[in-house]
Amino acid sequence: MGHRKQHAPKHGSLSYLPRKRAAKPWGRVRTWPARVGEPLLLGFAGFKAGMTHVIFVEDSPHSPLQGREVEVPATIIDCPPLSVCGLRAYVRTTYGLKSLHEVWSKNIDKNLSRNFPLVSDPKTDQKLAKLEGDISKIDRIRLIAYTQPRLSGIPSKKPVVMEIEIGGDSIPEQLRYAKGLLGKEVRAHDVFREGNVIDVIAVTKGKGFQGPVKRWNVRVLQKKSRKTIRGVGTLGGISPHSVMYTVPRAGQTGYHHRVEFNKRILRLGDRGEEITAKGGMNRYGVIRGDYLLLQGSVPGEVKRMIKLRQPMRPNQKARERAPQILHIHNAPSK
Repeated sequence: MGHRKQHAPKHGSLSYLPRKRAAKPWGRVRTWPARVGEPLLLGFAGFKAGMTHVIFVEDSPHSPLQGREVEVPATIIDCPPLSVCGLRAYVRTTYGLKSLHEVWSKNIDKNLSRNFPLVSDPKTDQKLAKLEGDISKIDRIRLIAYTQPRLSGIPSKKPVVMEIEIGGDSIPEQLRYAKGLLGKEVRAHDVFREGNVIDVIAVTKGKGFQGPVKRWNVRVLQKKSRKTIRGVGTLGGISPHSVMYTVPRAGQTGYHHRVEFNKRILRLGDRGEEITAKGGMNRYGVIRGDYLLLQGSVPGEVKRMIKLRQPMRPNQKARERAPQILHIHNAPSK
C-alpha cells in the first residue's frame, strides 16, 4: 500500500504580510468614508483604559437571543476632548490630493511646541478669506487637531497631532463647519452616538522577535526530528533556489498596524467615575471625563492611543439607540 497523504492545511494567515513593526505607536487613517448629509467630523481619538464585561439586553432583530440578557466583553476608551488648531484644504490632481491652503488658529496650546516650533498665526482671517476665494478648487477639507493627554490617565505631556476629514454634501457647508470649530475643542459626543458602530485603528501589542511556532502557529515536530523541533519541516523544493515568502519563518511578532471594523458603542458617557473601577483602572488610573464603552476587544496595550473613525462599511449591528445595560463589572454602584 502506498503512503497515505496527511491533511496539512496552511498555518497562519498571509493576509497581513509583511508582519513588520509599525512606524508609530498609534494607527494611521488611510481612507475616510464618504458621508452625505450635515457636515460632521469623521474621526476621533482616545486612549485604551482597559477591559470589562457588560450584561445588557440583546436588541438585534437578527439574533436568536433577542430580548434576553447576554454577557459580552467590552473595552473602555478614555476620550478627552480634542483641540482644533488648524484646517487644511486639498485639491485633486492627477497625482492624488495636494494641499492648497493651510490655516492655523490664533490660539495655540504651548504644549504643541513639544512636537514642532509653532506659534499663533496673526493672519488667520486673511488666510481664511483667501481660502474662500478658491473654494471652487477645493476637493477635501480636513481639520488639524491634537490630543490632550494631560486630561487622561497616561503619564504624557506631548500631544499627538492628526488630521480629521469633514464629511458632508457640499464644500461650502464643510468650510463653514470647519471655521466654527477652529480654535475650539471637540468632544466625543459631537462625533459619535450611542448604539452606532465605529472603526478602530490601532497598533497591536508587541511580542518581539519570535520563532515560527509562536509567530505562525505551526506544529511542533517530534523529538526525533532532524535539525529542529520548533520549526517548519521544509523550506521548499530544490527549485527555485530561494525560500518563498509563504514559508513560516521567525521574525517580528506583534506591534502591527491593524484596523477592526464595526465596533458597537454600548455607552458614551461624560463622567468617568461611573465607569472607573475602585482604586482606578489597572495600569491606567482614573478616567476623569468623557469615555466610550465599545463591545468587544480593541488592539493595543493599555495607555496606547486609539484612533476612531466613522464606519467604512456599517453592518446590521448599527442601531439608532443604545442598548439597555443592566450591569458593568467592577463599576461603582450608584
